Amino acid sequence: MKHAIDVPPFGELADARVLAELAAAAEERGWDGFFVWDHVAYRAPVRAVADPWVALAAVACATSRVRIGPMITPLSRRRVHKLARETVTLDVLSSGRLTLGVGLGSARNGELEPFGEVTNPRERARLLDQGLVDLVRYWAGEFQPVPVQRPRIPVWVAAEWPHRRPVRRALKWDGLFPTGVPDPPALAELTRDIGDTRSSQEPFDVVVPLAPGADPEPWARAGATWTVTDLGMQPTRAEVRRVIDSGPTRS
Repeated sequence: MKHAIDVPPFGELADARVLAELAAAAEERGWDGFFVWDHVAYRAPVRAVADPWVALAAVACATSRVRIGPMITPLSRRRVHKLARETVTLDVLSSGRLTLGVGLGSARNGELEPFGEVTNPRERARLLDQGLVDLVRYWAGEFQPVPVQRPRIPVWVAAEWPHRRPVRRALKWDGLFPTGVPDPPALAELTRDIGDTRSSQEPFDVVVPLAPGADPEPWARAGATWTVTDLGMQPTRAEVRRVIDSGPTRS
């Protein structure tokens, strides 16, 4: 099992220099990944929000080993051709360490309707599926340069427990990021379903968010391959640093 820090670039963390410093510390302390949320606005009391792609570029330059990426990007509010350029540029900059987390996004965070984005969940799902198809086409050589990672940049798909449609979408890609899973037995049920359904023998990640200091062992036995330490909506720089300095809890 691998372990990552997952932070919102809000408040004190809405500064790419701070995020780069924290990512470098996470790498030094033995963490395997450093991910950031992708939002253009967020519900109260959040006001300050950093752009994830600029922040991840700073993180890429401050690190050499950890996997990085947005967790997650709602493709329905992205121009996919621009996202293709951003992802490839970041994959090259990081020497092939980008993982792209994708999902529907949420209307409750105040970043869809106020900006004229699609709010209907079915239409957002359609745009997500089409966006992924288009991304692969751009990555495959329609745009140059191509990603460092071959055959392409890994894609993790978010799903909210207990919905199964996003799980079926994730099975076409490289990993599943289920949120709201109540306990390890529920995750074990989900991973059994994945094993029964997935015909490919290619590696497939199951990524679970855990509170700082939570024991990952029951989740590892249930089939998780990654944990992301979730520090909540407005962690301070000092709080994130304390979690990083404590090191990942290895299963």
